[in-house]
Amino acid sequence: MLNTLHRVLSLCRKEMLAILKDPSSRIVLIMPVILQSMLFGYAATYDLTNAPYAVLDQSRSAASAELLASLDGTGVFHRVATLESEQQIEEIIDKGEALLVLQFGADFERNLYAGQTASLQVILDARNSNSAGSAAADIGAIVAGFNQQWRQSHGGSAPALTVESRAWYNPNLETRWFIMPSMIASLAFLQTVMLTALSVAREREQGTFDQLLVTPMSPSEIMVGKAVPPIMIGLVQSTIVMLVTLFWFKVPMAGSLLTLYLGLVFFMISSVGVGLVLSALSANMQQAMLYSFMLMMPLMLLSGLATPVRNMPEPIQILTYANPLRFAIDLIQRVYLEGVSLFSVWYDLLPLMVIAVLTLPWAAWLFRHRLI
Repeated sequence: MLNTLHRVLSLCRKEMLAILKDPSSRIVLIMPVILQSMLFGYAATYDLTNAPYAVLDQSRSAASAELLASLDGTGVFHRVATLESEQQIEEIIDKGEALLVLQFGADFERNLYAGQTASLQVILDARNSNSAGSAAADIGAIVAGFNQQWRQSHGGSAPALTVESRAWYNPNLETRWFIMPSMIASLAFLQTVMLTALSVAREREQGTFDQLLVTPMSPSEIMVGKAVPPIMIGLVQSTIVMLVTLFWFKVPMAGSLLTLYLGLVFFMISSVGVGLVLSALSANMQQAMLYSFMLMMPLMLLSGLATPVRNMPEPIQILTYANPLRFAIDLIQRVYLEGVSLFSVWYDLLPLMVIAVLTLPWAAWLFRHRLI
């Protein structure tokens, strides 16, 4: 029994020394924990802290100004636009510039003084159902406070003001309508980066990569050959998720398949670029897997899937510009739920192109300087 315990303890000591004496292992053990703790603490929050809104005030009255002052005083809502017509509502919601639009009717204050119930229309961008639901709840609380104050000042027992909410692109505020289109990119992204990161590392670990290097193929050709299969697999996975979303969960698709797949192709190319960089930096499969897992969590967290990017601190929002998943999720949601055209998502396609242009040549340079 003592001999068995001694052997087990000796093996444990040897494993601990093997891990701690390797500088790369020490970094992997410490740095991801610190980085992910910071990211979760700052970015992973469902609290509504930044809700831009627009106003269409057709009454232009003191009562509507009083309600808007209560809204602005929360520190959560801030006005980004004052609209002049109903036609402007669709434009500002579609562009994502405002989470909600408040519309006051022309007879808003007149109804209040006449003792009748006045209505306030709240138009919500429900592509992110969590944010829309939180904003609607906060508006309801503000309206309840307004009603209480109005009754104290002017009398009456019935609520002075009622809220009429309309949720665009997700009328029932179902979380599934936000999550499932996002999964079209997210699940494929995980597999694409992992497969690409392991491809060259596997060849190197098995000793077959040297055989590729002595063939007439150039490093760039080898890189392309390594990139195409993960892109095809990623597109197949995205198609499967899209079919499940469309036919199983009954989330209707409003956009064009051509626009959707064009965006997916650019997204897969940029994802493969990230995976090839990881693969070129890795000496073996274990390192490739560690690097992939270390990178995946921040990229998923900073994509807008768990929490809106606008709720994150500004320095972290800047970091999200290097994340292809952020732009892919936004593109797919807009095409799938809104039915926008290719021209409307150019600001998502452009960053994906930039990421691909930067990562693919970097991976080729690493192949030439590290693997040859």
